[in-house]
Amino acid sequence: MESCDCIEPLWPTDELLVKYQYISDFFIALAYFSIPLELIYFVKKSSFFPYRWVLIQFGAFIVLCGATHLINLWTFTMHTKTVAIVMTVAKVSTAVVSCATALMLVHIIPDLLSVKTRELFLKNKAEELDREMGLIRTQEETGRHVRMLTHEIRSTLNRHTILNTTLVELGRTLALEECALWMPSRSGSTLQLSHTLRHQVPVVSSVPINLPVVNQVFSSNRAIIIPHTSPLAKIRPVAGRYVPPEVAAVRVPLLNLSNFQVNDWADLSAKSYAVMVLMLPSDSARKWHVHELELVEVVADQVAVALSHAAILEESMRARDLLMEQNLALDLARREAEMAIRARNDFLAVMNHEMRTPMSAIIALSSLLLETELTPEQRLMVETVLKSSNLLATLINDVLDLSKLEDGSLQLEFKAFNLHAVFKEVMSFIKPIASIKKLSVSAMLSPDLPLSAIGDEKRLMQTILNICGNAVKYTKDGHISLLASIVKSDSLKDLRSTDFHPVASDGQFYLKVQVKDTGCGISPQDLPRVFTKFANAHSEGDRGYDGSGLGLAICKRFVSLMEGHIWLDSEGVGKGCTATFVVKLGACDNTNAYQQPLIPLAWPSHGDSDSSGPTAPKEDRGLSSLKPRYQRSI
Repeated sequence: MESCDCIEPLWPTDELLVKYQYISDFFIALAYFSIPLELIYFVKKSSFFPYRWVLIQFGAFIVLCGATHLINLWTFTMHTKTVAIVMTVAKVSTAVVSCATALMLVHIIPDLLSVKTRELFLKNKAEELDREMGLIRTQEETGRHVRMLTHEIRSTLNRHTILNTTLVELGRTLALEECALWMPSRSGSTLQLSHTLRHQVPVVSSVPINLPVVNQVFSSNRAIIIPHTSPLAKIRPVAGRYVPPEVAAVRVPLLNLSNFQVNDWADLSAKSYAVMVLMLPSDSARKWHVHELELVEVVADQVAVALSHAAILEESMRARDLLMEQNLALDLARREAEMAIRARNDFLAVMNHEMRTPMSAIIALSSLLLETELTPEQRLMVETVLKSSNLLATLINDVLDLSKLEDGSLQLEFKAFNLHAVFKEVMSFIKPIASIKKLSVSAMLSPDLPLSAIGDEKRLMQTILNICGNAVKYTKDGHISLLASIVKSDSLKDLRSTDFHPVASDGQFYLKVQVKDTGCGISPQDLPRVFTKFANAHSEGDRGYDGSGLGLAICKRFVSLMEGHIWLDSEGVGKGCTATFVVKLGACDNTNAYQQPLIPLAWPSHGDSDSSGPTAPKEDRGLSSLKPRYQRSI
């Protein structure tokens, strides 16, 4: 230790080392002066740069460092005191600025770290946007494929063409090895393989509909991956060794299965779904992508819509064919009806011209024959012939009138006529028969009943005669009364019914005619069918009265044509009957042409007889004097 010299001896200045230090300080000073110039240029060119004041401070630090090294060049040789002072000031300033810069960096570093964090966040956002753009491009590609497939599927409305086109287009778009469709059977207990893309459908290929994999497909509205060993995936023959492919399945809603007859498919299946199975190529590592499964789901929905449209078209075509058949049947029925109408018209023409003429001759000759001297037996036979002829003539007239009413060919003849004269003539027709049966007949006309009216005189008289004739026919003793009046405006509402709605109007009035008798009457349950054709509503004890059952039916038609209403009232069998009808007539202002003396419409009471009437007690004699005039009147 004593021999150790721990203090290094002084070393004389080496000129070479000093020269190297001199050159180094020069280049250090040059570098320090160039860095601020570069920073100034960068700041000026940058549109946004934070912490400009820090850069200025850092530039000052660098400049001072450079100045220190530059001044140090004069210290390697003998120098003056001024150089030493300048050197000292430079180093002190450099120390102050460097310390201030270090302290500022302590506050700036967290901000710089946050900037770095934001930079990482923006980078992640950019990567996420790139992924979204990739998804958008994928969706656009999927949408393009969907539009193409939809166009191909909807280019036809044939169901089998729709399914075949779907399989072909899916196989081409997704590069499938096989694609098939399982349809529900008629019983709804199995699924049958109906369509395939590349392989022929086996004769018998079905799976139970209650399999777990089938229920899984039915319960999901998305396309799902199923095992390649599933019965639904057995849509192609197995040949050789291969890598198991990935198989997807999706349900296809069947909105309407009617008329979809292939093998024994159902008209309306309990399971309203079919199953579409899609198989990727084997011997490859390809997997199903999400956008491919979405494409399959959209296509399945489009197939369901196309099938429903095809079903609607088929139903409309069937409805059109059925309508055409019905139109043909209706046209045939119309021609047959026209032929029947022509045949009926020919028959009526024969009855009118060929039957009424000889019938009138028979009635006239029989009436003349009764006025000759005949034995009682001969008179009985002639009276029988006359009675039968009158009944047959009445039946012919009723049938002709009813036929014209039913086919609408009967037209009313509206003209002015003497209304009082109509009731006078009706009474003159009814009086002989009533006298024979010793019935009293009375007619009462309302004081405000006009003398004349406008309407069909013949049909009005026929209606009154028919009703009064029935009253005389079904009355054995008692009386018959006829009342005629005008319905007041405030009383019209009392006459309204379901099929009759009278309305008061200027220039027109409603005539009410009421015929009461004390005859056999009608039971309440028989009243609804008294106006039915060929119906006899009288009691079993009145079977002796002859009649065709057409009189009241024809009267109802006549009254309806005259915008009126007719009805019958009876309290029961043996209590008489009241027939009432209301018709619409026009008021006639010119009554001078009908001013004529009218005999009073009052008839003798029961037991009296008319001097002009026959004295024989037989009803048939009265019929012989009434029927010819009745025929001429209508």
